[in-house]
Amino acid sequence: MPKLKPPFKLNVPMLLTWMRIAMIPLVIGIFYLPDAWLSPHGKNVTACLMFIIAAVTDALDGFLARRYQGWATRMGAFLDPVADKLLVSAALVALVGLDRCDMLIAMIIIGREITVSALREWMAKMGESGAVKVNWFGKIKTIAQMSAIPMLLWWDPVAINTQMVTGEINIAWIGGMLLIVAAVLTIYSMYVYLSAARHALSAPGGGN
Repeated sequence: MPKLKPPFKLNVPMLLTWMRIAMIPLVIGIFYLPDAWLSPHGKNVTACLMFIIAAVTDALDGFLARRYQGWATRMGAFLDPVADKLLVSAALVALVGLDRCDMLIAMIIIGREITVSALREWMAKMGESGAVKVNWFGKIKTIAQMSAIPMLLWWDPVAINTQMVTGEINIAWIGGMLLIVAAVLTIYSMYVYLSAARHALSAPGGGN
């Protein structure tokens, strides 16, 4: 009897990517648990830690795929950015539902990801993918965004009681400011991408 084989090659980076995708509903679902099972602060902490773990697997699977020969696959190259965008989009939707993120900011960030992904796919078909490679504005946007989201998931202030400083750190306010910075950089980086692709977009021809 023939053995069933997976439709793609499984390795450590691929498993980490699938694990990140599997954690997406958990980041959202944790907030639907009854308070009797987990306190509101416990939900915040758990969701924050799960998002951080998922973000760490993103860096780890990329490192492993580059470090070990044969671990970089086409399926992994496709799935990795998809997992990242799904994770960020799901977290933003959850934050909007918790009234911790403005819907307009979430729409700007998610809309940008959809637009840039579609632009890169189209430019690749035109043989000009190099014109829309990742720029520094996009990288800084990602850093601000990936710092803001876990802060907004945590939400609760952090108390400080030392000999020099006593008080609270307003994690929610810091996360909110970082997310605004990310939204501004999102708009500008999208403008940079569209400007780089302007010559291709304005050329005659094309179609659906």
